[in-house]
Amino acid sequence: MTDLVRYGIIGTGMMGIEHIQNLNALDGAAVTAIADPYQPSREAALATADGGAGRIKVFENHHDLLADDGCDAYVIVTPNTTHAEMTADVMTTGKPILLEKPMCTTVAQCQDLVAAAADYPSPIWVGLEYRYMAPVQRLIGELATGAIGTARMIAIREHRFPFLVKVGDWNRLSANTGGTLVEKCCHYFDLMNLIAGSRPHRVYASGGQDVNHLDEVYDGRPSDILDNAFVIVDYENGLRASLDLCMFAEASRNQEEISVVGDRGKVEALIPDDVVRIGIRGRHSFGNVEEHPVTSDAAHAGLHHGSSYIEHQRFLDVIRNGGTPEVTVEDGLWSVAVGVAGHRSIDEVRPVTLDEVLTP
Repeated sequence: MTDLVRYGIIGTGMMGIEHIQNLNALDGAAVTAIADPYQPSREAALATADGGAGRIKVFENHHDLLADDGCDAYVIVTPNTTHAEMTADVMTTGKPILLEKPMCTTVAQCQDLVAAAADYPSPIWVGLEYRYMAPVQRLIGELATGAIGTARMIAIREHRFPFLVKVGDWNRLSANTGGTLVEKCCHYFDLMNLIAGSRPHRVYASGGQDVNHLDEVYDGRPSDILDNAFVIVDYENGLRASLDLCMFAEASRNQEEISVVGDRGKVEALIPDDVVRIGIRGRHSFGNVEEHPVTSDAAHAGLHHGSSYIEHQRFLDVIRNGGTPEVTVEDGLWSVAVGVAGHRSIDEVRPVTLDEVLTP
């Protein structure tokens, strides 16, 4: 490998463009090849990547990009249902891979990838970049100090806009995404799992499609993606976590609110206010807590408050210096498994244990 790490981007839709922008801003990295079957997406990627058409190799399919063997690492940013097959193809190169979330759309596919990755000679990093939002990093740091004691409850609220338009509207059908609790919420289940420091045991959920995409039909199939849900997750260590998701709540001050309460106090992160609040029992009271503005030092903010840039910084460090990815394929599996259990809980109107979805 030369001093410059050459990246191939497979899939150049909206998130593929964000990955290119991050790599443009990252010292020691360069996008040198792209692959996408959709010409407008290829053109957008060429217009974004440093060097453009004069330096970037362009392919209509990933097989030709891989056969060219001109890259040191690959970023997979294709529709969810392609992740399992696409990753298997890229793994034939033996080179580092950053695989966008969700890792796969089914638990079985995730388990197969975990097994395949056990002997893989290079790092596979799963793109659960919400860990790297500056307020989330500060919250995790406060927890590590023991400031609020032993964490007992996690509450995450995402009140946001509807799903964005994607090429061919592939994200309007659960069969293509794995379902909203997999497609969107794997980020939050990953944060819960990370903060809990324990395996999820049982999931209770209620949700529906009540406002968005109700009259949309694709190839004869009505859109069926949830636009709101409540999900409760019980952990093996006794911690409880909840997710409050609403995708028709863009008239909100903050898109994400993440709260962790321990036996000594509470810490919460607000995004995009970029504020962390800390309250300690016996020291603070309602309306009287510490409030800390938090800023990101990412060179590119993008659509995810700089977290994707930090993700790429750390992935590049693993490529250069070795070590284990901070977001592993096991993390990817568990984040999907909680979402799958949540969907089953909604469909069957009952609590669902993780053993049920992890057992073939």
